Amino acid sequence: MGLGWKLHGDGATVSATTIVAPDERLTWPRTIGLGVQHVVAMFGATFLVPLLTGFPPSTTLLFSGIGTILFLLITGNRLPSYLGSSFAFIAPIGAATKIGGIPLALSGIIVVGALLAVVGLVVHLAGAGWIDRLMPPVVSGAIVALIGFNLAPAARDNFTKAPLVAVITLATIILVTVLFKGLIGRLSIVIGVVVGYVAALVAGQVDFSAVGDAAWIGLPEFTAPAFDPAQLAIYLAFVPVVLALIAENVGHVKGVGQLTGRDLTPLTGRALFADGISTVLAGVGGGSATTTYGENIGVMAATRVFSTAAYWVAAIAAVVLGLSPKIGAVISSVPAGVLGGATTALYGLIGVIGIRIWVENRVDFAKPKNQLTAGIALIIGIADFTFSFGQASFGGIILGTVAAIVVYHVMDLVGRARGTDQATPEASDAAHAATGAVPAEPRADGR
Repeated sequence: MGLGWKLHGDGATVSATTIVAPDERLTWPRTIGLGVQHVVAMFGATFLVPLLTGFPPSTTLLFSGIGTILFLLITGNRLPSYLGSSFAFIAPIGAATKIGGIPLALSGIIVVGALLAVVGLVVHLAGAGWIDRLMPPVVSGAIVALIGFNLAPAARDNFTKAPLVAVITLATIILVTVLFKGLIGRLSIVIGVVVGYVAALVAGQVDFSAVGDAAWIGLPEFTAPAFDPAQLAIYLAFVPVVLALIAENVGHVKGVGQLTGRDLTPLTGRALFADGISTVLAGVGGGSATTTYGENIGVMAATRVFSTAAYWVAAIAAVVLGLSPKIGAVISSVPAGVLGGATTALYGLIGVIGIRIWVENRVDFAKPKNQLTAGIALIIGIADFTFSFGQASFGGIILGTVAAIVVYHVMDLVGRARGTDQATPEASDAAHAATGAVPAEPRADGR
């Protein structure tokens, strides 16, 4: 499939019994409007990541747009997706920046991206069955959940800096989600941040000094990575993120395939490789790592338009926004209270998405191996257990991830050998697709 799109029907309407396929489009004015919707849908979560990690927002937006273009090209323009900032990196980035600043964190991002790209090549050549065997639903759900819950202290710290503004932000997110349907309901995070920002402005908590000095048009701030072989523990702390990104991308492919009625499984390797390359590129230039976004799947499901043309529009719009230092300065001025309210919801949603993986795949928690796999991993991640070996220190995310994989497979192997536990059947494609429609990133509607 090339970059040409067939016009769907009259180009103006979509019936209740049809969809606009990835290789189709509506009229260009309507396609541009849909592209703008995708920008708005991804914006709330994407700009929060650089604010929480100290990365330049404009740089993140620029590489988000470039990464989406690469994703569309590598997948042959057959898999609609937007690559926004990944929340799974926040904890290891925080640990890395305390030791070696943003350059060290960027090198960790590059390592993850390179590993993901290698996994993509393996999947493309050998298939994705081994992923399901390595990370059955109880394991993948535990990993996703512990990543979200491990971030709870960071949300608390920002919340307590300006409790009133944080409460206003969080309350707005909750009310918008429950009061409105469709696109407005899905944009509750963005609306909550805007309302919280206005409240912070009234309270005199917003610093506009950098906004006035910033140019309207210009290149964003680029930062070079710095690799340090002595920081092996830091790089190992990034490794579990690869597993979360694999789960997100595989789920995205299955979810979009189910919604469009197409078998997109052959594109799984390409999707993983594309996200890996996009993440490497972002790390080289100083942007946040990328991943597929559930918010944008929500827009497609609501509009019934799966045209990749709309994603080209969204990607180009993100690149244009990234070339405006003024917009980046406005984003950077969002105060701590607003971040505290928004991340209380977002981090919680990441954790709950892990639990949803268990529900959608009907994980049987009557089985001790499932109970202990999930329970041990979550406690290690939430309490942020730390293991030190010499000068190396390993935090709760990596220890919890290792625990989930090791506990499950050891108990499964011994249980089957002893006859005390039957092998767990693989989850159906329908179950994977149901979970895949909500990958491991925060969704504004919380579903």
